[in-house]
Amino acid sequence: MLLAVDIGNSTTSIGVFDRNQNLRLLASVNTDSRKTADQISIDLMNLFALYHFDYSSISGAILCSVVPPLNFMMEKALGRLLGKPPMVVGPGVKTGLNIRLTVQSEMGADIVADAVAALEKFPPPIITIDMGTATTISVISEWRTYEGGLLLPGVNISLEALSHRTAQLPAVSLQYPKALIGKTTVECMRSGIVYGTAGMLDGIIDRIRDEFSGQTVSVVATGGNAPVIVKYTRNPIVYDKYLLMDGLWTIYQKNRQI
Repeated sequence: MLLAVDIGNSTTSIGVFDRNQNLRLLASVNTDSRKTADQISIDLMNLFALYHFDYSSISGAILCSVVPPLNFMMEKALGRLLGKPPMVVGPGVKTGLNIRLTVQSEMGADIVADAVAALEKFPPPIITIDMGTATTISVISEWRTYEGGLLLPGVNISLEALSHRTAQLPAVSLQYPKALIGKTTVECMRSGIVYGTAGMLDGIIDRIRDEFSGQTVSVVATGGNAPVIVKYTRNPIVYDKYLLMDGLWTIYQKNRQI
């Protein structure tokens, strides 16, 4: 079995695949860069115990991270649990992507995993939208080429800024709005952030489609905030909860013999 770990800015996702690429376990814990390797090992062991999963059946691991200060401790923890270090998504790892960026090393490991999985599932050109702490929009053209993308504040960051920088607006959680036109302050905030983000995505998708005139562009979204937002976009967007994890599986298979 394969253990896949994705360290995000807010949460760390842990997935376990069987040999047929079936995701047998998917869980998440808070990302905390202050934790030691021992604490991370304990967290993982407790997580496996919670789901009644025997981690001794895991034969390999792959790590994807956008929090560099935590990488060393996570690698150490995984090596301690599994008896060998994990594969780390980064420079030198075979992905099958052609990356057309000025500085290729600036491309986040999570974006790489999303792109690799998207190319396995959809015909290019492809727009991927990862809606986590930040909203990352990526563009993949023919010949498996990553052309670049856009980075935007995530939905929760926008909500927090709205409440923290105003005297009378409360903190609210991201939920489905009752209607486009809100009747209370909270309803207005939720409608604004959900419909506003959906409208923003529609505008960006339309502009990217203009770059591929005459071609059918696939659009896929993933990330914790995506299910709420894509329901309200006018452009059809496929929601894929497991896009990043599937990308890690594919990358591991491409490199396991190297």
